[in-house]
Amino acid sequence: MFEQFPGFEHISGLIYGIPLAFLAGLVDAIAGGGGVITLPALFIMGLTPAQSVATNKLLAIFGSLTASITFLRQKKVDLPLVWRMALIAVLGSALGAQLVLGFKNESLFHYVVAGLIILVGILVVSNKKMGLENHYQGLTRRTLIIGGFGALVIGVYDGSFGPGTGTFLMFLFVRFLGFDFVTGSGNSKLINFSTNLGAFILFLFSGQMLFIIGLPMGIANALGSALGARLAILKGSAFVKIIYVFIVVLVVLRLIILH
Repeated sequence: MFEQFPGFEHISGLIYGIPLAFLAGLVDAIAGGGGVITLPALFIMGLTPAQSVATNKLLAIFGSLTASITFLRQKKVDLPLVWRMALIAVLGSALGAQLVLGFKNESLFHYVVAGLIILVGILVVSNKKMGLENHYQGLTRRTLIIGGFGALVIGVYDGSFGPGTGTFLMFLFVRFLGFDFVTGSGNSKLINFSTNLGAFILFLFSGQMLFIIGLPMGIANALGSALGARLAILKGSAFVKIIYVFIVVLVVLRLIILH
């Protein structure tokens, strides 16, 4: 019956793909970086690179939406700032998708990004008080300039390459905008959902998205995201900071080992 669906030959991989998607949703809701787990899992299942990227966006929609709703319900999102940044990030993502076509040395770029993420991790670890308290100043001119510029740059990166997007968003909110790690995570998930949605719409018409794989993994990802968001809110910023540093290490390893 299901043999007619594209991707049916990879369905046995859901035995490990579903629990990995759950784990990815859990850590992604807390500190970002879920794609570091799901994208390699899709490769291992035998999907082509194009199918893996497109299907990963499908399941990421489930997780980022669920986490966003959870953070919103607990009032851990600064909507007046985030909706403005989300619009800019979506435009940046569309621009990034176009710019990547002209980029030739992708391996070099990944090493540069890995270096930047290592630097981010060092700054977070070395400043013991960073992100433990909320020092956000509101919608000031400085906030709008830094938030808008940061959303544009990270949106371009997310649309073109992607690994570490959540890591950079968290750092932007915590280091430059003064949020604690919990609210920073909530803000990041809402922006990440908007960029994921933009990419999902583009990939939807590419013919590369395997729904028979992406839908069950997406449901697992959503369940993991719901648990992760609740853990982040319950355990607080110190807990999120520890997971964030762990995700930084995973993202760097993925960028270096795979490229």
